[in-house]
Amino acid sequence: MAAEGRTTADPPSHQGCAISSVRLRLPAQRGELRDRHEDGHRLHHLLWRLGPGVRVCSSAVLGGGIGPRAWILNAQVPGGYPRLDPDRHLAEIAAAEGLTGPGAGLMTAADVAAYTTGQDGGVTATVTAGLGVRGWAAVPDTATRAPHRPEDAEAPGAPFRPGTVNIVVTLPVALSDAALVNAVATATEAKVQALLDAGLDCSGTPTDAVCVAAPEPGQDGGEPFAGPRSTWGGRIARAVHTAVLAGARTAP
Repeated sequence: MAAEGRTTADPPSHQGCAISSVRLRLPAQRGELRDRHEDGHRLHHLLWRLGPGVRVCSSAVLGGGIGPRAWILNAQVPGGYPRLDPDRHLAEIAAAEGLTGPGAGLMTAADVAAYTTGQDGGVTATVTAGLGVRGWAAVPDTATRAPHRPEDAEAPGAPFRPGTVNIVVTLPVALSDAALVNAVATATEAKVQALLDAGLDCSGTPTDAVCVAAPEPGQDGGEPFAGPRSTWGGRIARAVHTAVLAGARTAP
């Protein structure tokens, strides 16, 4: 879920609930699939333990922007998510995992265990896709405002339809600041291409988020470009397209 602005409303009483987590083995570049129990729900989250020397550029609700990040967390929440402090909730999950240092946290009501991946030339893209609440980015100003959370789009009594596409991209090479921003744009372009190739009439959902992780640049400043026709941008685009296309074909 992309950042939509933090509210100061008091969180529900279940804040600070105990979280149990069991590690399931997966290749590290795709993240570790973790299992937790929270308020009677069995939920999953993907966890990347990046360690020192990695920068992330992201639109994540927790730890967004550009800067050093020790971990990335993509957490599943139940439909009808009641909390108004997703950044604090993500921090609680991170604490339960024993994570320290700055990190980036994303959130989704989609089934995280149904993640999809794409790889190209050392780039790995991991996607969780919920497309029940989707549309085009540019709509008339008079149109109904997009919800801050996917569940807000549902009419009372309607079945819940998760609606967030989260993308996490990892690269083995350093990128400059400009290239990191360019990489997020390239990943987004590839996402839209994949959605159209899947036969969906949309550019995404109102709460999509992207994280790009790469080593910190040295004195050379890192790769200067990450547009789709650059070497690393092309690899990002192909990896993201593969992962989103696979997810879009099976997403609710």
